[in-house]
Amino acid sequence: MRRLARTLVGLSAATALVALTAPGVGAHAAATKSTPPAAEKKQQPPPPPEKKQPPSAEKKQATAEKKPAATAAHKVMNIADITWGPAPAGLPTAAQAAVLHGDPGKPGMFIVRLKAPDGTQIMPHWHHADEHVTVIAGSVMVGMGPKWDDAGMQALNTGGHALMPRKQNHYVRTKGETILQITATGPFAITYVDPKDDPRKK
Repeated sequence: MRRLARTLVGLSAATALVALTAPGVGAHAAATKSTPPAAEKKQQPPPPPEKKQPPSAEKKQATAEKKPAATAAHKVMNIADITWGPAPAGLPTAAQAAVLHGDPGKPGMFIVRLKAPDGTQIMPHWHHADEHVTVIAGSVMVGMGPKWDDAGMQALNTGGHALMPRKQNHYVRTKGETILQITATGPFAITYVDPKDDPRKK
């Protein structure tokens, strides 16, 4: 029995030695042991970098709103600074005009002063835009309607103001040398009820 046991032990040891020395077995075991999990992770390609999204339209708009808006230059003008010239076409040739703001010949608000001698008449007419008239000096008689009517006129004295609505017929006559300030929206245009009253056609 002891001899049989020794024989079996010897056979088991020999079988194990053969298995370890078989081609590829030892190399596979060594390769398995020598490649740690960390090395396998390093062999994988890194993920692509995340693309940054551009600022949203709301942020751009908010930035634009924060920028201060450009403002018009401050302008101060005294009587001595006013330069008189010919009145706009369609007004009596005896009148003179001075532009305080804007350009009567272009779209947009404008302010002009009109100076006329005593007795200057502007026959019934209308404008395409509202007209604000302020008397700076002297006085003017104002009437409304398509026909001249002395009885229906009323005085507008120094410091007075009148609003002439667009396309509403009106007419005026100065009393003494008069200066009017007119505020309206350009381009300036005047249409006479009777074309014969238009100075441009005389």
